Amino acid sequence: MKVHSLFLMAIFFYLTYTQLVKAQPRDDCQTRCGNVTIDYPYGISTGCYYPGDDSFNITCEEDKPNVLSNIEVLNFNHSGQLRGLIPRSTVCYDQQTNNDFESLWFRLDNLSFSPNNKFTLVGCNAWALLSTFGIQNYSTGCMSLCDTPPPPNSKCNGVGCCRTEVSIPLDSHRIETQPSRFENMTSVEHFNPCSYAFFVEDGMFNFSSLEDLKDLRNVTRFPVLLDWSIGNQTCEQVVGRNICGGNSTCFDSTRGKGYNCKCLQGFDGNPYLSDGCQDINECTTRRHNCLDTSTCENTLGSFHCQCPSGSDLNTTTMSCIDTPKEEPKYLGWTTVLLGTTIGFLIILLTISYIQQKMRQRKNTELRQQFFEQNGGGMLIQRLSGAGPSNWSDQYPKEVEHLLGVQILSTQGDTSSIGYDSIQNVTRLDIETGR
Repeated sequence: MKVHSLFLMAIFFYLTYTQLVKAQPRDDCQTRCGNVTIDYPYGISTGCYYPGDDSFNITCEEDKPNVLSNIEVLNFNHSGQLRGLIPRSTVCYDQQTNNDFESLWFRLDNLSFSPNNKFTLVGCNAWALLSTFGIQNYSTGCMSLCDTPPPPNSKCNGVGCCRTEVSIPLDSHRIETQPSRFENMTSVEHFNPCSYAFFVEDGMFNFSSLEDLKDLRNVTRFPVLLDWSIGNQTCEQVVGRNICGGNSTCFDSTRGKGYNCKCLQGFDGNPYLSDGCQDINECTTRRHNCLDTSTCENTLGSFHCQCPSGSDLNTTTMSCIDTPKEEPKYLGWTTVLLGTTIGFLIILLTISYIQQKMRQRKNTELRQQFFEQNGGGMLIQRLSGAGPSNWSDQYPKEVEHLLGVQILSTQGDTSSIGYDSIQNVTRLDIETGR
């Protein structure tokens, strides 16, 4: 029984640990508050936001989402930034003394001010102070001086308005802003009854001396950028235990602590959900650079420009060009083989021709030698009118025949008719006494 209880407890802790690591929200979570979509790791109720960090808990009141009670959420992205509205702080004076003073303090918990915010003061002969409290206290501020209204096109450069960059420590648990005015500066009250101090996203406030010095155009809250991240550890420290889903990657937060997730290139969605990053169809969403001559084909995480048959894709211009006609590879080998064969045959024929000539020459030499050894010289002499007259009596019939053949063969004729002609000529010469 005790072993069974320990086993059930181990399963419970395992499931709890898995839930904390992967931290997937419930299926029935509310995903909208007014016009703002609420995506995980943010959520509106318990079990819908990243567990253990209340800075991800969104309260939805009157269709307005708020984080940390007093920061209204305008939007946020999955890369670790949230845009919200933070109230201003104000101090107003009459001819006697101040009758309206409103400082501002708030906490950020796991949020931090982005460097893309400016601490700004609007007012004449005034100054504003920003103070943070934590392990490291931090203070900064600016001062604005003017006795008369600044020119209409004045910039926020210390005359009627000033601004400064801020670098608030991450461990700050309380932030306070407070404007103030120098004493005995009643000459500006008729055109600048109040001074205002506020945070604002860089580029989201353009100073107008005619409107802002009077009442700040009745704007009471200004947009700011806040950075957020998951936990306090880096990607390397939580490898295998981060909450990044499929087709996504982990990257260290720019805040200096924690990490964030992002979808891989070619994917889009919520990288903090197990299947949140889905393939982007670049072909249907016109996110491709294929020209009209090619056809876009979607692939997982990317796309491909397909050219018609007979053309290739130029990856520089992303256009299709005609494919150069190339001879088949086998044709080259055939040419080489055919040339080698013909050359080999020519060599064989040359060798054969030389051998045949050598044999003919040798046979000719042998026939000449045989001719001379068997009275060929005397026959020639007789034919020319010299030598014995009775040549047929001197040599046997067989020798006569051979000599006749030999003579004719040296002249290219070995027929019996040729021999008989020579025999008749010889006998005729003998009979006539030539």
